[in-house]
Amino acid sequence: MVLLESLPRSGLEVGDVGVVVHVHREGEAYEVEFLTLEGETVGIKTLSAGQIRAASRRDMPHVRELLAA
Repeated sequence: MVLLESLPRSGLEVGDVGVVVHVHREGEAYEVEFLTLEGETVGIKTLSAGQIRAASRRDMPHVRELLAA
């Protein structure tokens, strides 16, 4: 999933990519895990369907350094 809004207190920014680990109420909300490239968990957030979107085949990933929240 791709984050559509920044979550500054969590150190997450628009465009960060996460993995859905749980679906709530048939897709109304999702538990999304965000990881570094080394596999370190940055955070697991409960997000509404409007805060994320599915990654597409045309998306291009990028890298940024994680800053302390």
